[in-house]
Amino acid sequence: MIEADALTKLYEKFVAVDGLSLTVRPGEVLGLVGQNGAGKTTTLRCLAGIIPPTSGAIRLGGHDLDKDPIAAKRELAFFSDEPRLFDYLTVEQHLAFVARVYQVADWQERAAPLLEELEMADKTGVLPAELSRGMKQKLAIACGLIHSPKVILFDEPLTGLDPIGIRRMKATILRRAREGAAIIISSHLLPLLQEVCSHVLILHGGRKVANGTLAEIVQQFHDPQAAGAPPDLEEIFFRATTGQGNAPIAAEPVR
Repeated sequence: MIEADALTKLYEKFVAVDGLSLTVRPGEVLGLVGQNGAGKTTTLRCLAGIIPPTSGAIRLGGHDLDKDPIAAKRELAFFSDEPRLFDYLTVEQHLAFVARVYQVADWQERAAPLLEELEMADKTGVLPAELSRGMKQKLAIACGLIHSPKVILFDEPLTGLDPIGIRRMKATILRRAREGAAIIISSHLLPLLQEVCSHVLILHGGRKVANGTLAEIVQQFHDPQAAGAPPDLEEIFFRATTGQGNAPIAAEPVR
């Protein structure tokens, strides 16, 4: 489970995230949506323990991130939009290294089906410089999943992937959710989020302006008297962040 209570992050006087509370339960996939500068990446980096929040509490898999950071981070995998790899380690050596850090004894048994799932089974001896941008992203994801994390954070996970890779990645995300992981995905690809997410949280100016299941969000922004189909996530996003349509901006107050 992922829990944040009144999460706030200040950069001097600039408020990047303002009193944000959220909960993602096992099996749920939360789509984190917002304009550039809305606070999405800052939120994810605070949840991952990369940067400390100014105030508020975070719990990952039942562990307080501030009081017990090692136990919390053992439950976590965080994938940024830019894969961070070691130039002189092969694909297999990357997995072996990460497995050693997380004390995964049976990493070879785990690695084989994982590489097959990500279409990298024939790349075990390859260095990062020999991989395409999409393959580097897949390697980073393989490294993050080798310890079977229960909390998974994605920041633009489909960057550099081709259409087949995108389809495979969606399947990978949904499979982890079915296995009980709590997942947050930040992406500007709203059709992707509509396909894979069970819940949506829309940020505007560092504050929550909409949060709930997809059905609840659609209901919030749909006028039943209006002709035509209910709005899709793209239309809902524009209504939530511009104040146009049925539901004007009403940012959640700091708690």
